[in-house]
Amino acid sequence: MYPLPVDQDARGILDPVTGLTRFRLDRYAPSGPVARLVDRYWLSSWDLADREPHAQRVFPHPVVNVVLTIGTATVHGPATGVRTQSLEGTGWALGVMFRPAGFRPLLGCPMRTIVDAALPWPEVLGADAPRDEDPRTLIAAVDRFLASRLPGSRHPAEDTAALVERIAADPAGIGVEALAEREGTTVRSLQRRFADHVGLSPKTVIRRYRFYEVAERARTGPTPDWSALAADLGYSDQSHLIRDFTAVVGAPPARYAARSRS
Repeated sequence: MYPLPVDQDARGILDPVTGLTRFRLDRYAPSGPVARLVDRYWLSSWDLADREPHAQRVFPHPVVNVVLTIGTATVHGPATGVRTQSLEGTGWALGVMFRPAGFRPLLGCPMRTIVDAALPWPEVLGADAPRDEDPRTLIAAVDRFLASRLPGSRHPAEDTAALVERIAADPAGIGVEALAEREGTTVRSLQRRFADHVGLSPKTVIRRYRFYEVAERARTGPTPDWSALAADLGYSDQSHLIRDFTAVVGAPPARYAARSRS
């Protein structure tokens, strides 16, 4: 599926209404073979030459993002918290957003070893990164590089990627115990599998996608009934939802909703 434009899917971007007045974000689909491991390419560009610098906060998907600029290429492991990116002057950044567990076949060791890490591309991938001053040309070069590194046979992490994407599509009411039962395994085995393939625990992954659902409903459409939404998404009560959301954003969901609509 072609990536949705950011106005239809801003998951992971905090306060996107304000942010998108400071930068532009375009998304591109990977080639068919590379889509085994990569969800999308994203291109952020900005021109703040006559404006104040902007600090954009993101709560990244539970995946690896590889970020390339002119002269740099960095592998960012799965994040446990909010990250802030400072934008100033004029520039661009090209990102490769992997599928959940999608980077594991390229890493060659458990994903838990690179959680919250920012590592040079050559150190992780064993070769220099493609370079180009035109980011759209660079997308094609990165896609060719990744196509050359695809595993010949299906890697076990690809089954985990599909599992996490099912959670992302429907995070409501699923707990770790129920997920383990549905997968025909134990909670401990599921936790080990996620530590190896994803880097984050199944509980963390489920909560991340629930958060995105709350943020998107706060941002779009009518103001939600927070109590009903809490019940829909499997929170113990409305207070639980508000505590979790406020801990990430720094504001309760109702205030975030008002800010997103102003």
